Amino acid sequence: MTNTPETGTDSTPASARPKVSAWNIANVVTVIRLAMVPFFAACLFLPGSGWRVAALVVFMVASLTDLLDGELARRYGLVTDFGKIADPIADKALIGAALISLSVLGELPWWITVVILGRELGVTGLRFAVIRHGVIPASYGGKVKTVLQIAAIVSYIWPGVPDLIRWVVMGAAALVTVVTGLDYVIRAIKLRQVAKRARAI
Repeated sequence: MTNTPETGTDSTPASARPKVSAWNIANVVTVIRLAMVPFFAACLFLPGSGWRVAALVVFMVASLTDLLDGELARRYGLVTDFGKIADPIADKALIGAALISLSVLGELPWWITVVILGRELGVTGLRFAVIRHGVIPASYGGKVKTVLQIAAIVSYIWPGVPDLIRWVVMGAAALVTVVTGLDYVIRAIKLRQVAKRARAI
């Protein structure tokens, strides 16, 4: 990911950070992940166990690129504002495609999909609403949320996983998703307040 883990609110203005070109390998990996989303969804809807396995492989590979672009960004100093916005969008597109597809196929209750995607879309909208004040990096709670969502989706795509395990993992993912969403709202409010105080000086 191109997001940098943090424990508070990053109120550093974009102008104070070194300029890095948006056209770098970390962001290219992020865009590739986004491009894999429609192919994953197509595999999930095609009949046959072979296509199901293909969908699982594509989903897992796309999820691993989430770790790859973050490692590249941190190791080579390629963190950009574009990456901080594009990376969560790519993540949400992948997770959203999986949840919606599973609900359309009748394998996942729609209310779970609505709760998780409602939070994700709300946070994405909030990112754009406060971007003029600064970019809020991902928190560690957000990383846990992403891992749980991926694990839950894999459990639903993988044939033969007991329903109890699927429900427990998906329930944990939904709970953490909501909690971290509330945390993001609080940090966005703090960032806005910091920006206002800075302009008043």
